Amino acid sequence: MLRRPDVDEVKAYGEALGLDLTSTEARIMHSRMMATIDALDVFNELRVEEHRPPLRFTDRDPGYRPTEHEDPLNVFIRKCRVAGADQGPLRGKTIGLKDHISVAGVPLTFGSHLMDGYVPDFDATIVTRLLDAGGTIVGKLKMEEFSWGGPGLSGVGDYGRPLNPHNREHVTGGSSSGSAAAVAGGEVDVAFGGDQGGSIRIPAAWCGIVGLMPTHGLVPHSGVFGLEPTIDYVGPMARTVEDVATALACVAGSDGDDPRQAHVPASVPAYTDALSRGAGGLRIGILAEGFGVEGGDRSVDECVREAIHVLERKGARTESVSVPLHTRAPLALLPIYLEGGKRMYDTNFGGSFARTYYPASFISIFGRLKQSHGREFSPNLKLNLMQGHFLQQHYGGRLYARAQNVRPTFVAQYDRVLASVDLLAMPTVPLRAPRWREPMNYEEALEHTLFGGKLGMDLAPVIANTCPFNYTGHPAISIPCGKSDGLPIGLMLVAPHFREDVLFRAAHTYQQSVDWAALISTPARGGPKT
Repeated sequence: MLRRPDVDEVKAYGEALGLDLTSTEARIMHSRMMATIDALDVFNELRVEEHRPPLRFTDRDPGYRPTEHEDPLNVFIRKCRVAGADQGPLRGKTIGLKDHISVAGVPLTFGSHLMDGYVPDFDATIVTRLLDAGGTIVGKLKMEEFSWGGPGLSGVGDYGRPLNPHNREHVTGGSSSGSAAAVAGGEVDVAFGGDQGGSIRIPAAWCGIVGLMPTHGLVPHSGVFGLEPTIDYVGPMARTVEDVATALACVAGSDGDDPRQAHVPASVPAYTDALSRGAGGLRIGILAEGFGVEGGDRSVDECVREAIHVLERKGARTESVSVPLHTRAPLALLPIYLEGGKRMYDTNFGGSFARTYYPASFISIFGRLKQSHGREFSPNLKLNLMQGHFLQQHYGGRLYARAQNVRPTFVAQYDRVLASVDLLAMPTVPLRAPRWREPMNYEEALEHTLFGGKLGMDLAPVIANTCPFNYTGHPAISIPCGKSDGLPIGLMLVAPHFREDVLFRAAHTYQQSVDWAALISTPARGGPKT
């Protein structure tokens, strides 16, 4: 039975909404609310079947939290086992999932101890498709709390920091930190991460693996808990371009539930066929604004330019191109990230205003948690929520609306350049993975965790090349192209919307043209753990 407020509560609700009800208004509205709640009570008790995503392969081991010995890189929140079909393109492949992806029967933490005990009763669409393709899901992987992280610099979350297999004294990148480290360390064959500003591509670059952010909407986000629907992406990460292309082929396409997929074509290219086409004749635009980023590392730029020369030697033609708005895209993304993220928080990460599947169990549990345990949220989550609330309260959504309304202008500027070249090329991240710094006390931990400040890192150069494409929706892939002092460097290629096949042509050609094993190799296990 639903709760009934009294008249004083109704008046208080009006005050909270700035409505300033009179006593007479409050009394009359209270009577109308009672009738409404009576009707809602009837609806709440209706025994009508609810739509649910399909659930197959129900023989599932929900798993356990592994020991330090079993998980030396601290990449798993949970080891589990859900085997898929006996045949398929992913047969024999082990799959790890960032723990914002729902797997029925396997606990989901969203990177926070606050979610301990929550077990979803539905599969994300990509989980159904991965299992249908023969993959075996073997774990849920570390992430920044509620996806509200940055480049993984804080590392003081509820499950500790994943260790970079190339050098454990350096960070992995975030927020899909565990996904990248698990792939790089050989713990899984393929992982899926989420990306709202670079959170697949940054850790892919810093961990020396391949990471793809597909065209916006190409891969259904149904059953994946995101940050803001217009900048949410989920995509594959692996040690080879072949495995990323195969994984994408298995999960791409509309599912009928995800409102992000309005523009997804009925058929998509044969991604794995593109692997054999070579780079001959490809036109690659070297993005001027993607190099020489303030706060970047010159050695990264030099390494990426040499990688582009490799593609030239394989028949690609290159030219310098310019997209002046590239440097402004992070500013345009900011209101969407902050205010849009706050709106998702207000809906308990369930979203609204779309005809889709709403995960009622998660929505309900998170709604209760935020009211009773908000004090336990991470500092960055608290900071971003307060900033989003400030924008809502003082500007009424104007900055969010402007950020959405100028988006086509940004997209058009990239598209004009992509009309004359097939791909854009630039460093994924203009600097290498920073060294981890252990906070000495609580105040230092806060300073270190929060972006900026006395100990925090300037986020601007880290996301300078990644977040523009969250904003424009263009697909982008990061591939390892070198190392400096043992730390990986990533080359990022960007294609027109829904042309991931062109990304795979160039990326696979590069993979075949260099000593790939040396690029992705990591020191033997047992190195220093910090």
